[in-house]
Amino acid sequence: MADKIFLFFQYVLPKTTISRLLGWLASLNGGYFTHKVIEAFVKRYGVDLAEAKKENIKQYKTFNSFFTRELKEGSRPLADTDLICPVDGRISQLGTIKQGSLIQAKGKSYTVAELLALDALPEETAALLSAQAADFATGSFATLYLSPKDYHRIHMPIKAQLQSMVHIPGALYSVNPLTANNIDRLFARNERVVCNFYAPEVGYFAMVLVGATVVGSIKTHWHGVVNTSRGKQIRYWFYDRQPIVLDKGAEMGQFLLGSTVILLFGANTTEFEPDWQPNKEIKMGEAMGQFVRL
Repeated sequence: MADKIFLFFQYVLPKTTISRLLGWLASLNGGYFTHKVIEAFVKRYGVDLAEAKKENIKQYKTFNSFFTRELKEGSRPLADTDLICPVDGRISQLGTIKQGSLIQAKGKSYTVAELLALDALPEETAALLSAQAADFATGSFATLYLSPKDYHRIHMPIKAQLQSMVHIPGALYSVNPLTANNIDRLFARNERVVCNFYAPEVGYFAMVLVGATVVGSIKTHWHGVVNTSRGKQIRYWFYDRQPIVLDKGAEMGQFLLGSTVILLFGANTTEFEPDWQPNKEIKMGEAMGQFVRL
């Protein structure tokens, strides 16, 4: 019954208004009140502050500064492998993209074209991005869920050059396992930021940062907060005239309140570690996979 009530409210609540309000509150310097909220959050979700650069709750002036806290140097060593995990969290789904479709949950799927909103882009822009994403139709994917307790900075799985970024407005459903199992095309309906990269070893790949209920903003290292406006217009940026190269393990973005990252790789370019399976807990920097060397 509780699950049904939660799902019902996902459809009827004004999620955008709630998210804006909570995002604003999370950015306030509330002094004692802010520290009590952080303290309650730490207890509720079992956050491990011992690994944070700032262990004392009173060192955080806003809830957002706590939520996007830095970790102590060395707390996430980078594995000696081709591809490293970009986030802390849990694997929701992963595997092969079949005929352009990704698995969302048992019995539910959505397409690469829907996720990247290719049909909604101007023709010339869609043609360029479609060319970059052509191999994804038979490539591989990993959907990584960040729960409230997790470290919420996002890092690079491999050294790569940024090609383009697309902000796609959308719904703000929760992205926890319950909604993933019950709401059709969840990740292709929610607000998201698509970051397209190129690395010689794997070709083009994408990191899709999916928004959710109470996600105040999605931030990238090169742009800052991307979703300052939550209108209906898709926005896109190309970086061919201002090359941006990020090293493996470098920070590429942040969620101000948590969500999901979806990785898309081209066909015959990568293979995941054998122990990477749905529901596995993961840490940023651990081994994620290897290049396919033909």
